[in-house]
Amino acid sequence: MTNETLPPGWQIAEDHHLEKEYTFPNFADGLAFVNRIGAIAEEMDHHPEILLTWGRVRVRIWTHTVNGLTRKDFQLADKIEMRL
Repeated sequence: MTNETLPPGWQIAEDHHLEKEYTFPNFADGLAFVNRIGAIAEEMDHHPEILLTWGRVRVRIWTHTVNGLTRKDFQLADKIEMRL
């Protein structure tokens, strides 16, 4: 695992992935956020697991090829936070 700094609210879970849950006042705002994450993921060619439910979005990030965390995971979390 890398020793990168986490953006606020993100956690390292199970020594395997980064995760954070966001809340929204409705489904549409959560969906718009998911679409912004999708654009970032495509730009980086690094695709997180995203769960969208009413008023909530949970994001989990890890590098599948190493089955754990790399610098790119932390960079993706940073970019997601910058585009809130």
